[in-house]
Amino acid sequence: MTDYHELLAQVASMYYEQDMTQNVIADELGLSRAKVYRLLKQAREEQVVRIVIEWPIKRDGRLERRLREAFGLKDALVLQQSDGNLQALGQLGARYLEQRLAELDNPTLAMCLGRSTYEVINAIRPDFQAKARIAQAMGSVNGTPMLDSAALARQLAHKMDAEVQYLLSPLVADSAEDAAVLRNQREIERTLQVAREADMALLGIGNLDPAASKFVGSVTAEELAQLAAEGAVGDVVGQVFRADGQLHPCSLNQRVIAITLDELRDIPMTLAVAAGVEKSQAIRGALRTGAIKVLATDAATAEAILKG
Repeated sequence: MTDYHELLAQVASMYYEQDMTQNVIADELGLSRAKVYRLLKQAREEQVVRIVIEWPIKRDGRLERRLREAFGLKDALVLQQSDGNLQALGQLGARYLEQRLAELDNPTLAMCLGRSTYEVINAIRPDFQAKARIAQAMGSVNGTPMLDSAALARQLAHKMDAEVQYLLSPLVADSAEDAAVLRNQREIERTLQVAREADMALLGIGNLDPAASKFVGSVTAEELAQLAAEGAVGDVVGQVFRADGQLHPCSLNQRVIAITLDELRDIPMTLAVAAGVEKSQAIRGALRTGAIKVLATDAATAEAILKG
């Protein structure tokens, strides 16, 4: 495995640092060009090489002020551009997260799952170091492995050379009774307790869209549609809520293995990163839960949130 890792590093160095073409690399190493392409792809997937694009960050102070005032936020980060660029939004969230982590001694960060969370972690600079502990605050899901909370916690901990506490549980149990049993397991309870006592939390906001929901695989599209028909608008840390920010009374909330909204409210700094006009109702409801202290979004989404 070490020799193969060295091969990945060698090919990546030749391509990214020495500006050699894939054809030249193939000739020098006696490999096919297709093999070189696959090695470069694998080097990126396994974080042997990390590419960070520094998007220009321009913020909208007027919308940030309006969001703070409307929802009582500690802070708001609004990206001027509204072209759906989650990478740029991730960079905005990453810089804020780096700054806050650097201000604390031995901080603990509770980690949640999602596409926007992935973009924040991906945008953390490779040279950023913080003596921190990462706690997985939600159970794991099937689907896209790189977006799972365990994978995200591992990736961030690797980047920062931080300790990580894994939550060895699925996100959704088969029943409320099964969920209670899982929560009482020593290792699961220990990780949840670490997450509850975190200094900061990084999270996304879901809008129950079957095409993108974190619940897909654990809950059917029909069940998600039924929740929406009953008045649910979104979820935070797997907890489903209504437009007024109140928890939606449903069995799903009893089956989720994660910290609760009440516990999230007690964490001093919670950063939610979410954008998309189609998610504005879910984001607005999430802000009304009182569990989010800082929101990072884009201008178009901020306008839509404020119109509601």
